[in-house]
Amino acid sequence: MHVPDGFINAPVSAAAGVVAAGAVAVSLRGARKELDERVAPLAGLVAAFIFAVQMLNFPVAAGTSGHLLGGALAAVLVGPWTGVLCVAVVLLMQGVLFADGGLTALGVNITVMGVTTVVVAWAVFRGLRLVLPRTRGGVTAATFVAAAVSVPASAAVFTLVYAVGGTTDVPVGKVLAAMLGVHVLIGVGEAVITALTVGAVLAVRPDLVHGARGLTAPLKLRVGGELVDAAPAADPGPATAGSPKKLWAGGLLTALVLAGVVSFYASASPDGLEKVAADQGIDAKVEEHAAADSPLADYGVRGIGSARLSGGLAGVIGVTATLAVGTGAFWITRRRRAAGSGAGAGAGADSGARV
Repeated sequence: MHVPDGFINAPVSAAAGVVAAGAVAVSLRGARKELDERVAPLAGLVAAFIFAVQMLNFPVAAGTSGHLLGGALAAVLVGPWTGVLCVAVVLLMQGVLFADGGLTALGVNITVMGVTTVVVAWAVFRGLRLVLPRTRGGVTAATFVAAAVSVPASAAVFTLVYAVGGTTDVPVGKVLAAMLGVHVLIGVGEAVITALTVGAVLAVRPDLVHGARGLTAPLKLRVGGELVDAAPAADPGPATAGSPKKLWAGGLLTALVLAGVVSFYASASPDGLEKVAADQGIDAKVEEHAAADSPLADYGVRGIGSARLSGGLAGVIGVTATLAVGTGAFWITRRRRAAGSGAGAGAGADSGARV
C-alpha cells in the first residue's frame, strides 16, 4: 500500500508529514518504557523481518496481490510504541534505497501503514485479550483478528487522506469501496502471516512477546477456607530465562532467506493500492520517484544481469540495512532510557543525602 508521489497534493502531504513526525516523536518517548534489556535487541530484528516479508507479495484476487503491512506484528511482539518506530524505519529504508513509496508521501505512508495499523491492531488485540482465555492460543487468536482488522482500517484512512488531498477527481465512494474490497482479502493474508509468526515466537520464547505479558493467571491458595492469590514468583530475568541470541539468529536467517531467495517467487501482480489506482484512475498524476536513479531501485541491484541474483542481493542488502538502522535507533533510545533512570536515581540519592 505504498503511496507514491503525486497521489496526494503537497499541502496534505506536508500535514501528514507533521502528523507522522509527531507520532514518531511520541513513540520515541513511549518506546523507552518498552525497550528493556530483552526487547531492545529484538526490535531491530522485527523491523528487518517486516522488510523481508513485505517483499513477498501473495495473490488475493485476479490480477491483484497483497503484502504484509506489519503494524500488528510489531505491536504484539515489541509493543505499540516501538511498533510504530519499526514500521517507520522500514518505510524510510524502502523509500530512500528502493524507490518504494514516495519521499514527499513518506508522512502519508507512515500515518497510513504505520500509525493506523499499530493503533487499530493494538486496540483490538487488547480488547480481545480481556475476553479470550489467558493462554498462548488466546494470544494467537487475538493477534489474528487484530491483524485482519488493521489492514482495511489502513485502507480506510488512505481513502480519508485521498478525500482531503487527492490530485484526481475520482469519487471518494468508489475509491473507498474498491480499497476496502481488496484490502479485506489482504487482511486475511496479513492475519495468517502475523499469527503464525507470533505463534512461533510464543512456542519458544513467550517471555519475549510484549503482548503475552501476564499470560498466566496467578496461582490460587486456599487459606482459612478462602481462595487467595499466591505471591507471584520472582521474575527469572534474562539470565535465567535464557539468552535470546538463538531466537535473534534464527529470525535473522529467516529474514535473509525470505528476502534473498523466497522473494523471487512472490506474485508479480500489482498490490491492492496499485490495482485500485490503475482501475479507478487515481494514478493519473503520479510522479517519478526522487530516488528512481538509486542503484537499488525496484528491489534490484543495477548492473547485475540475472534477475534472480539481482533481486536476491537487493533483498539481503535491504534486510541488513534495515537491521542496522533499526538496531542503532533502538539502541540509542534504550540508552536514553537508562540515562534517564540513572539521573532519576542520582537525584533521589542527592535528595536523600540532603535530608
